[in-house]
Amino acid sequence: MMDYGGGGGGSGGDHHDASDPHRKKKRYHRHTAHQIQRLEAMFKEFPHPDEKQRLQLSRELGLAPRQIKFWFQNRRTQMKAQHERADNCALRSENDKIRCENIAIREALKNVICPSCGGPPVGEDSYFDEQKLRMENAQLKEELDRVSSIAAKYIGRPISQLPSIQPIHMSSLDLSMASFGGHGMSGPSLDLDLLSGGSATIPNPPFQATNFTEMDKSVMADIAGRSMDELIRLLQTTQTNEPLWMKSTADGREVLNLENYERIFPRANTHLKNPNVRVEASRDSGVVIMNSLALVDMFMDSNKWVDLFSTIVSRARIIEVISSGMMGSQSGSLQLMYQELQVLSPLVPTRQFYFLRFCQQIEQGLWAIIDVSYDLPQMNQFASQCRCQRLPSGCLIQDMPNGYSKVTWVEHMEIEDRTPIHALYRDLIHSGLAFGAERWLATLQRMCERFACLMVTGTSTRDLGGVIPSPDGKRSMMKLAQRMVNNFCASINPSNGHQWTTLSGVNETEIRATLHKSTDPGQPNGVVLSAATTIWLPISPQNVFNFFRDERTRPQWDVLSHGNAVQEVAHIANGSHPGNCISVLRAFNTSQNNMLLLQESCIDSSGSLVVYCPVDLPAINIAMSGEDPSYIPLLPSGFAISPDGRPDQGGDGASTSSNTHGVMGGRSAGSLITVVFQILVSSLPSAKMSPESVTTVNNLISSTVQQIKAALNCTS
Repeated sequence: MMDYGGGGGGSGGDHHDASDPHRKKKRYHRHTAHQIQRLEAMFKEFPHPDEKQRLQLSRELGLAPRQIKFWFQNRRTQMKAQHERADNCALRSENDKIRCENIAIREALKNVICPSCGGPPVGEDSYFDEQKLRMENAQLKEELDRVSSIAAKYIGRPISQLPSIQPIHMSSLDLSMASFGGHGMSGPSLDLDLLSGGSATIPNPPFQATNFTEMDKSVMADIAGRSMDELIRLLQTTQTNEPLWMKSTADGREVLNLENYERIFPRANTHLKNPNVRVEASRDSGVVIMNSLALVDMFMDSNKWVDLFSTIVSRARIIEVISSGMMGSQSGSLQLMYQELQVLSPLVPTRQFYFLRFCQQIEQGLWAIIDVSYDLPQMNQFASQCRCQRLPSGCLIQDMPNGYSKVTWVEHMEIEDRTPIHALYRDLIHSGLAFGAERWLATLQRMCERFACLMVTGTSTRDLGGVIPSPDGKRSMMKLAQRMVNNFCASINPSNGHQWTTLSGVNETEIRATLHKSTDPGQPNGVVLSAATTIWLPISPQNVFNFFRDERTRPQWDVLSHGNAVQEVAHIANGSHPGNCISVLRAFNTSQNNMLLLQESCIDSSGSLVVYCPVDLPAINIAMSGEDPSYIPLLPSGFAISPDGRPDQGGDGASTSSNTHGVMGGRSAGSLITVVFQILVSSLPSAKMSPESVTTVNNLISSTVQQIKAALNCTS
């Protein structure tokens, strides 16, 4: 034990001024073995000696009272540190022991089976599990009764009188919901079978919540937190010595510098191990007409998410809320979700993900939302033709003046195509445009403009029979049209477990069809046939869009109008681009003047839609008056148009585009056009896919395709 001699006051008389340059170093005093032994003995009995005891020790040991005082202080500090180290070691050992036991128990539970039934054993809480199931069953019965009463109101008879849901056989093509002007379509009946003769079925992915433990949730939170750190760096990084982003030489898009990314974020990347795995990574930013809080609310609600991105997201569901945020805010909210991403064509399989969505408020008016794949064992049996892993992706939302927001978006995926990509879409998908950040941001900007148009008090430029829609009427019409567009997009990649059946097309037109039973109150009751094909035309997407949305050119391609002219009788603007609008069309020289067409057209830099649906005049009047349009039956058909992903060669491309947002410009040598028809089919006791059925569907779509090519001078 050593003591600072100068502090003791009794070990020397060297007292120099602090400024003395020749001041000697202060000496350390080492206690003798006898002094230490006596001090230790005293410390065991009196760790805190009083002044009298310190004076007695001072006389016995020949030390100054201050030296005695400092020795006891140092000894108490040393003893405390020793105890803390011992406690820490004991706690660490106990923690390691518990962790090992936890892991061993979890592994053992994976393999435990019941000796009597061969299934998982019934736990001690089986009684409570049974009571929970009984409560859930009661809640489901109440929900069923409520829905049944609503359905009976619109169906006209009790729900119990309806046939049970089972495979339906049907025949006889009913074009009442797809015809125009009251003219049906002559031809053989359409006999289809929902069983093996029709579209094959695949099981739906499971959506029930899993009993996640606290450890599972802790792992999820850790993954989300680390992914959020990576995303923020990807979103905010600028050109440095090792830039993460670089400009594509082909089209000027921001793409990820994979070499620098792997150096900064080392991970066992799949594509390094599997040469069949490729990376799609892009970044884009822009301004949208919506504040950050409203955007965050829509992003964290799966139903609003699908409505917002119906052209990209065909299906989404929240599996479980891991964390609901802090103090009523979305900040800190963590959800396990499932979604399917689509290109609007039956030729491209959907991309399926289980993923974590984490929302965090960085500072006032600045939010970040992260999506990152989270593998579940259940997902393996539902793998699609395209295996996808979503690396940290998402957006940064920053408030701007006047209710605007700046959104920076990053998309980052590893893709393994298990089947070859269709030749028509190979360029678009490999370019990264099909699922890239540009498509997400362009769609968001267009949809935010659509929501902003709801706030504009102006009326339509053309009124329907003297009826000018009120603000409520305008809102009702926009709601009806949005449901029509959502239905159209969902029909291209149906989420009801049915796959497309390829039919033999005419003139090398590959036509695909699928069947599903319609149970939605907003759709006609019965079995619906969806038929679609995708074609390529050497014409700019902008020009193709203009051709389809112009009522003056409609008789050139609409085989169901029989060449009758149409007139736009109502018009509601849906955005700053003149092509974004809702129209009501009326045909001339028809036997049914009550049948109108509701049409919505929309366009942005990623693609465009022209969707239409026959609706009778009373239903349109209901919507125009501002009443709830939720139960107006809709069965839409139409066109989805996108660039083909090939570099523009300076032909018919972007030079004809007059759009101020760069709509459909500059990146494409031609257009990919998906033609979709939905038809209500009546039921029969039994039916199969007959040659007459194939002929009817082929004639409908092939005739439309031929007339489109002829009108656009693309017959060769």
